[in-house]
Amino acid sequence: MNFQQLRIISETVRQNYNLTEVANALFTSQSGVSKHIKDLEDELNIELFIRKGKRFIGLTEPGKELVKIVERILLDTKNIKRLAEQFSQYDQGQLTIATTHTQAQYTLPPVVAEFKKAFPKVHLILHESRPDEILSMLIDGKADIGIATEALEGTVELVSFPYYTWQHAVIAPTGHPLQSIRPLTLEAVAEYPIITYHHGMTGRFRIDQVFAKAGLMPDIAMSALDADVIKTYVKLGLGVGIIASVAFSPERDATLAKLDSEHLFEKNTTFVAARRNHYLRGYAYRFIELCIPTLTESMIRSGISPVVDPE
Repeated sequence: MNFQQLRIISETVRQNYNLTEVANALFTSQSGVSKHIKDLEDELNIELFIRKGKRFIGLTEPGKELVKIVERILLDTKNIKRLAEQFSQYDQGQLTIATTHTQAQYTLPPVVAEFKKAFPKVHLILHESRPDEILSMLIDGKADIGIATEALEGTVELVSFPYYTWQHAVIAPTGHPLQSIRPLTLEAVAEYPIITYHHGMTGRFRIDQVFAKAGLMPDIAMSALDADVIKTYVKLGLGVGIIASVAFSPERDATLAKLDSEHLFEKNTTFVAARRNHYLRGYAYRFIELCIPTLTESMIRSGISPVVDPE
């Protein structure tokens, strides 16, 4: 048994049992991949994959159990390398933050500025993605820290910490009729085409939920991934917008008005998350502390450490 065999087992599952893709990902030949798998199965005296002719279509029961162990071994191998880097180069390296456009554009700039001031030699990568992609990046070890409102809380592979709460806001071109309606009502908003986030982005499900509870079916004329696009089309007069309140700036958005609409929407919570058992460099803990000053490194470490079965 060797690490190449373990990497091949892991990658085979990741590539949905397509051995050609496995070979490409690991820079080897398909025949070499097949041989490594066969050698491991012969050594263990069990079949790991369900076969249909020459094709793999799934994992056997022992294969499923083995993959869990393999993933832990490969993760620990990465952790050993990170541990060595931590002590040899404590103030330099790379930190990958997977987050949404809203967080990257409107929430993280002061955190990033403070972090870069403290760690100028650390190469910081801000990877803007959808929440489901952020989750996958964390689980796959492609990101060190994830920041999003959706998907992160309650995922067993992750430990997550509440970052901040926020609400949606209704925006419209300056002088829009909705500005004169006080208090603003959902019924009044629903009389106009609405431009807001895609499903699965920035609390969209809560927007839909609020209208549904009120028995309203708004005309969602357009949907977009980020607030900047939504504001662009609201400025063109194509509808009223519903965006995260933090995404509105009176200075930058001088031709738009943010309406008094906080009473219409429930609060959302954005979370900072990391994968359990994922070894974080010291500066990664510092980044999380800058996001959430009430956390300490020891608190974060205890959250990320493996859960020990008392039995």
